[in-house]
Amino acid sequence: MTGRSGIATIPFVKASACGNDFLLIDGALAPPDMAGFTRRICDRHEGVGADGVEWMFADASADVEIRLLNADGSEAEISGNGTRCVAAYICEQQGREKITIRTGAGVKTSRLTARRDQEYEFEMEMGEARVEREITIKLGAQEVRGVPVSLGNPHFVMFVSEFGENWQFEAAAIQRRAEFKQGVNVEVVVAEGVHDLQARFFERGVGETRSSGTGSCATAMAAIVSGKAESPVRVHTPGGAQMVRTESQRVFLRGAARMVCRGEFFL
Repeated sequence: MTGRSGIATIPFVKASACGNDFLLIDGALAPPDMAGFTRRICDRHEGVGADGVEWMFADASADVEIRLLNADGSEAEISGNGTRCVAAYICEQQGREKITIRTGAGVKTSRLTARRDQEYEFEMEMGEARVEREITIKLGAQEVRGVPVSLGNPHFVMFVSEFGENWQFEAAAIQRRAEFKQGVNVEVVVAEGVHDLQARFFERGVGETRSSGTGSCATAMAAIVSGKAESPVRVHTPGGAQMVRTESQRVFLRGAARMVCRGEFFL
């Protein structure tokens, strides 16, 4: 589209879920090079800045279909926080309190549980988590142990007694390992009690993030299966806390999303 200055622009909405920020853009306006545009607009110095773009498309059987492109332009199956940001946008626009969103990991249903001004709280059904047995990975002269978990996207959950100063470098090294052919999201976790976990996230295509929806679910499920926690689990992150609970093998994620701003980005 063309802005008031006569320059071609693409409108966007920015939203944040526990510090995990996304740009929401109508997929019908996507330029041919979606990956390149995503990198530009997500740049925190030369662009708007975000962890990724949720491109939104019409869908025949869901309220919306979304494609998530990370800040580096790579595509991911799903972001729990990004999906919740889209749910907040639809709630704001249409007043809907039950929202179905088609993702690369299937259709996810979000239900509004609270609203205050521009902040929306949802509980989203995430489906079933596949938690595998703990494995050991060699990183040079050392070894690290972690639990592979899938929620439609891959995770590697490591339990530690405290967060090391260089945990980000270790997480980046794990992501480069050949064991993870599709890449992997790395969670470093300190178990504080049966219902409380502290977590840090290092995600594919982004790096360290202040929060992660699917990462919080993977963290909680790995802790529950290994006997370190019991449902419900509150996952504390630098961006805020989210609640994860299980019901008949299904995983539910509860947390907030906040509408931040609207604007137009020059093409």
